[in-house]
Amino acid sequence: MPLRDHLVELRNRIIYSVIGVAVAAIGGWFLFDPAFEALQRPLIEAASDADAIVSVNFAGLATALDMHFKVAFFLGLILSSPWWLYQVWAYVAPGLTGKERRYTVGFLAAAVPLFLTGVVAAWFVFPHAVTILTDFRPDGTQQLLDAELYLTFAMRLLIAFGLAFVFPVVMVALTWVGIVPWRVWLKGWRWAVLLIFTFAAAMTPTPDAITMIAMAIPMVGLYFGAIGIGALRARQRAKERE
Repeated sequence: MPLRDHLVELRNRIIYSVIGVAVAAIGGWFLFDPAFEALQRPLIEAASDADAIVSVNFAGLATALDMHFKVAFFLGLILSSPWWLYQVWAYVAPGLTGKERRYTVGFLAAAVPLFLTGVVAAWFVFPHAVTILTDFRPDGTQQLLDAELYLTFAMRLLIAFGLAFVFPVVMVALTWVGIVPWRVWLKGWRWAVLLIFTFAAAMTPTPDAITMIAMAIPMVGLYFGAIGIGALRARQRAKERE
């Protein structure tokens, strides 16, 4: 396929993904209240434990409306994950044979649960991070957090870990197409492990190393698991050629 056709296909898949997220965001708009309560719960618990005022603050006149849109988009991104993950596969699929395209269900069956697993894993880390960070507040003081910064941090954390858990599936797809051989992933394992631990350290803003290691080890395991799947596929193709 010529480069121009690749770019056109990429543009179409991005448009389809955006439309899917926008449609799901409509449903996310009506789920704002329970989602906001869940995101605010760690602050309420921190305030109760410290017997102090720890809460979000909507500083601007339109901040609440702006956050309503952002949370709706965030929920739409999660709800529509099967759709936009399928678009990723559909962009790669033209490089596969007719038989290999049948693995679409397998790709989605792996990518969607992994994305949701990453979101859930980050959700368990998030309250722990809020508790530790709010403990640095000096005694006798109150803490009013900017609602936009707080909610943006929470949403970015959840989405980032979701995408990090999906990346091994993308690795497998690129290996199957032949764009990146599995040996290339294996040669770069040291850099990959370093980047994974750096990512975990940056996205888990807690002073303890245990949380960082607990988040990094599953991602390292998924990385080497993807390499193993790529190696098995390469061996299978070699036997088919023989």
